[in-house]
Amino acid sequence: MKKKEQPKAVKELLKYAGNYRMLTVLGLLLSAGAMVLGMVPYLLIWLTAKDLISVAPDWSKATQIVNYGWAAFGFSIAGIIIYFAALMCTHLAAFRTATNIRKEGMKRLLHAPIGYFDNHASGLLRSRLNDAAGETETLLAHNLADIVGAVAMFVSMVVLMLLFDWRMGVSCLIAAVISVLTMASMMGGKNAKIMAEYQRAQDNMSKAGTEYVRGIPVVKIFQQTVYSFRAFKESIEKYSNTAEYFTNRICKFPQSLNLTFTESAFALLVPVALFLAPRAVASGNFAEFFADFVFYAVFSAIISTALSRIMFAANGIMIGRIALDRINDVMDAPALEETPEPKEPKNNRITYEDVTFAYKGSNKKVLEHISFAIEPGQTVALVGPSGGGKTTLARLIPRFWDVSSGSVKVGDVDVRDMKMETLMKQIAFVFQNDRLFKTSILENVRAARPAASVHEVQEALEAAQCMDIIEKLPNGIHTVIGSKGTYLSGGEQQRIVLARAILKDAPIVVLDEATAFADAQNEALIQKALASLMKDRTVLMIAHRLSTVVNADNIIVLNGGTIEEKGTHTQLISLGGLYSRMWEEYQKAANWKIKVKKEG
Repeated sequence: MKKKEQPKAVKELLKYAGNYRMLTVLGLLLSAGAMVLGMVPYLLIWLTAKDLISVAPDWSKATQIVNYGWAAFGFSIAGIIIYFAALMCTHLAAFRTATNIRKEGMKRLLHAPIGYFDNHASGLLRSRLNDAAGETETLLAHNLADIVGAVAMFVSMVVLMLLFDWRMGVSCLIAAVISVLTMASMMGGKNAKIMAEYQRAQDNMSKAGTEYVRGIPVVKIFQQTVYSFRAFKESIEKYSNTAEYFTNRICKFPQSLNLTFTESAFALLVPVALFLAPRAVASGNFAEFFADFVFYAVFSAIISTALSRIMFAANGIMIGRIALDRINDVMDAPALEETPEPKEPKNNRITYEDVTFAYKGSNKKVLEHISFAIEPGQTVALVGPSGGGKTTLARLIPRFWDVSSGSVKVGDVDVRDMKMETLMKQIAFVFQNDRLFKTSILENVRAARPAASVHEVQEALEAAQCMDIIEKLPNGIHTVIGSKGTYLSGGEQQRIVLARAILKDAPIVVLDEATAFADAQNEALIQKALASLMKDRTVLMIAHRLSTVVNADNIIVLNGGTIEEKGTHTQLISLGGLYSRMWEEYQKAANWKIKVKKEG
């Protein structure tokens, strides 16, 4: 994606502000006005110095000094109040903008294919959406107001510097010119790309950190260190190297030069003043000359402040632009297209018609010319070697992805011609990596049907063989999973997930390795729960444990993305093909025992 230029990035960000956009504009105008008012006291300092010098040593004749003092105080207070009002406006707009970005991003993700989340880690999405939206708050609340105010201050400063004695004014401006050039060298051109790399490195470190935290149990079990988690280690090194390169190689010398000149602007003023002093004495204008020198000596001190504001604000805008690029990565997530004329399924029949599928950006076909049907009430099993396309094929029904060619139909209607809401009501899923939320058992099960009563949830839990789990929990179905040491085993979690699917009461069930994490005892209970879930429903199941598919109405053997065999268990055994060999290997594995050789 093409990177946004800074002005365009700000303009695009303000689109998210909605009705609050004008508050941002008002805040910027107020900030500029506050900075201009902040310059007036320096003019009054010059007038005070001029009055005092002109009547020296009879200071009593300087009658306007008190008025100048009160005027300076009044302008300073007015500037502070107006700047406060400016920040109030920009903060309100910034908070609303960040909120709208998060809402729009979540809306976009809700309309993305479910398969999108397989390739986009949750930690990375959170960083791109939540953290990047937070970075725009700093930009819109502070940086924009500061840079507009700093520009107004700088313009006012240039006018004042050239107003009294342009030669001393130019000497002070030399520091400003050098500062602007050094800032441009640090943040412009190719160096802006380095900052973008820095942000990407930060994103990758956040993603890898999340994955590492999730993998800590494995690391601890095998007594490994953080260095064993290669991706995390490499992301830290990449971030460290990028930050070190940007600060030491790019910013070190320019920033040193910048600070040297801006902090010593007065040193550039002194030689010019010494050069002009003799002429002022000769012309009899030394008093006015000295007043001008006092003004520039005082005024040179604010050059550093003005330029530092511009530098930090410009840096904030650059970070905001990069944040917008990260936000747009989320906003550019593909959206499932929904037909304007949705159709209703006629029955529970599932049909694959000449289905071919390849992941976006890949030329390799995962599935090729797959055709078969599952009649209402039938159970069809998908088996075959790992990587054969079983899970991908099953996930085409709920539109994790859309087919590259061909069609997947539910109730004789192409799933692309149905409302997603309608399609999801037709299907219950149980996947091997299903997760439970950190909330009560009740709410975890009721996620399938939020309006369900407590009694209905209890019935679903009973059908899913979960009552032994409920009985041992301190608060029964109201126990929060993960709180106060309350954790469930993999098999127990899978039974809760099955209860959720049972409560949904959908006519079609898709099962993907539903017994993957179960021990022998849990597997027996899960099989009973599956019997309740599958009764009188259309079922598509994926299994590596071939014992679970023996009674299926039809078994589809996938190998390399194509159908190699299909039929009942008995028919496939008699063929002596791939399924028969798989069954033989499965039987050997099931009967495998550890033998201990006895000595003597």
